[in-house]
Amino acid sequence: MSQAPAAKIRSLMAFDFGTQRIGIAMGQRLTGTAQPLNPVKARDGIPDWEALQRIVDEWQPDAFVVGLPLNMDGSASDMSRRAKKFAGRLEGRYHRPAYTHDERLTSYEAKGMVIAQGGSRDFGANSVDGLAAQLILESWMAAWPLKDPL
Repeated sequence: MSQAPAAKIRSLMAFDFGTQRIGIAMGQRLTGTAQPLNPVKARDGIPDWEALQRIVDEWQPDAFVVGLPLNMDGSASDMSRRAKKFAGRLEGRYHRPAYTHDERLTSYEAKGMVIAQGGSRDFGANSVDGLAAQLILESWMAAWPLKDPL
């Protein structure tokens, strides 16, 4: 799940894995930009697979990127193990590669961006999960730029 992506991988769907909600973003390697989508509900980290199927069918990504919530010292956490398992399930279910990417501080950064723009601090009601997924995906694309876009 960490090998270099093939040049044919152009569109990606990213996930900010959580136990109650899973943030989603969609991006293009050609531009290196992503946009947040509405999150899907999860129950103890298990997504609403039917809702996720509809989103995957609509957007048709070439691959997936799942944020890896490592501890600040870089060590694995229970959540990072669960996120890796989710990435494996995405690969198995949709038959597309899934990559993991260090997501340390992306939710914190997303909350700061919302507050800076005058948004609500009630992040339970006003999810930043899609924005966090966008930051994860844009960071991944910066690390793996499309070298030969032709």
